[in-house]
Amino acid sequence: MSGFKARYDEYAAQVELELERLLPLPREDWPESSRPKALAQAMRYSLLSGGKRLRPVLLLAAYRTLREDLAPALPFAAAVEMIHAYSLIHDDLPAMDNDDLRRGQPTSHRAFGEATAILAGDALLNLAFETMLGSGLPRACQAARIIAEKAGAQGMIAGQMADILSEGRSPDPALVRYIHLRKTACLLTAPVMAGLTLSDAGQGMLEAGETYGRELGLAFQITDDLLDLSGTPEQTGKSGGRDAALGKMTWPAAVGFDKARADASAAVDKAVLAAEGFGHQAPFFRSLALSLLERVR
Repeated sequence: MSGFKARYDEYAAQVELELERLLPLPREDWPESSRPKALAQAMRYSLLSGGKRLRPVLLLAAYRTLREDLAPALPFAAAVEMIHAYSLIHDDLPAMDNDDLRRGQPTSHRAFGEATAILAGDALLNLAFETMLGSGLPRACQAARIIAEKAGAQGMIAGQMADILSEGRSPDPALVRYIHLRKTACLLTAPVMAGLTLSDAGQGMLEAGETYGRELGLAFQITDDLLDLSGTPEQTGKSGGRDAALGKMTWPAAVGFDKARADASAAVDKAVLAAEGFGHQAPFFRSLALSLLERVR
């Protein structure tokens, strides 16, 4: 596992440098500068506040299945993290989950006000697509479309909408699975598929990537649901017990705590099997999937 951690940290460090490059510290001389200082500060606050950088790491690891030089893929890795950050800003808003804490610090709307938080999320989403489409890579449009579809009205946003509409209803396993596949799994599948597309992977590897991302996403969300019940704010960086307080549909609520743990393990097993399709990168993807279970042990 030590080799896996070193490689993960390598990818994450390159992502941090790329994020700093794309969203530098705001200048003092606005309106001459390119972004209002208050907007840039709010964007950086959420984008550069830490986190596991799981999604950009997945993209870089997928790209490296067939390409050694990661530099061409870095704009896409940064972009998918921008989309993730925007989704968290909006998810935390009073109209959504009304959360006060994210990654151990006040949520964006608590730190900057609701209007600025909304605009910071909007700006990060647009900057993501500016970054991808301005990269000049041969398959940039195909990769950007994959990310757009997985993050959009049939993907992550569909899951968010279903999550909101289901609040207060009796747990329904089929509906919870629908929410998890879209709200969480889509934005883990997207970077894998985009990274493989940018590297010009064949159909077999793309199918393995789709399966891996889906199962990894299911395992990730189930363990997240379990941590909301049993974890501490120090472990999760968020307020505990929020799902129950909001009447959210979760997998433990639908099938029970022990069955949820077993289902997370089964999803990890499927992801590990799919990882065999990644050639020399298979050990990294296997270790990443297995690491999810450490969150709830």
